[in-house]
Amino acid sequence: MSVQVIFLLAFGLAAVWFGIVVFRTHSMVRSALALLFSQTAVGAMFLVMQTEFLGVLQIMMMATEMSIMAIFMVMFMMDPGGLGEMDMKHQRKLSLWAGIIAFGGAGGLALFGDWGPIASQIPDGGEQVRLLGIELLGRSMLIFESAGLTILTAMIAATSIAVQPPHRPKETSDKSKELHQTHNHGGAV
Repeated sequence: MSVQVIFLLAFGLAAVWFGIVVFRTHSMVRSALALLFSQTAVGAMFLVMQTEFLGVLQIMMMATEMSIMAIFMVMFMMDPGGLGEMDMKHQRKLSLWAGIIAFGGAGGLALFGDWGPIASQIPDGGEQVRLLGIELLGRSMLIFESAGLTILTAMIAATSIAVQPPHRPKETSDKSKELHQTHNHGGAV
């Protein structure tokens, strides 16, 4: 077993473990961090498989996404720290059956789907990145631009809601100063 396979297995197990932790903790912030670690482990798996672009992209996107999600949860959740006795498990039977059916469907597609012939030639890394760039900036450009603008707007809105404005001392006008002096000294200045 090569070192690459060992790291791939280690990061895969870490991704699954942190994915389980997401649903085992009562804290929304801890859940967001566990999901971040899980998705970072998936990004590390991409790096181990020598798809550096996808690995770095996965890690950067998930770090930003989970940070935004944690900010929103702290702002809007009743108990983001999980200190209360909230039960976050709703509709257990329905969600269990939905998960089993989805897993069966995905497994069936993976095992019995027609994947086509195995590629005899794979382009080098630079060509793969070029082709991915053409795909992203071709027919999918409007979708990515719209999503980016929406995410940027949400980040600015969340930050402006979360940040408390600085307290400024009240500015007094000359007229109020004169009134104050007249009142304290009993006459004109």
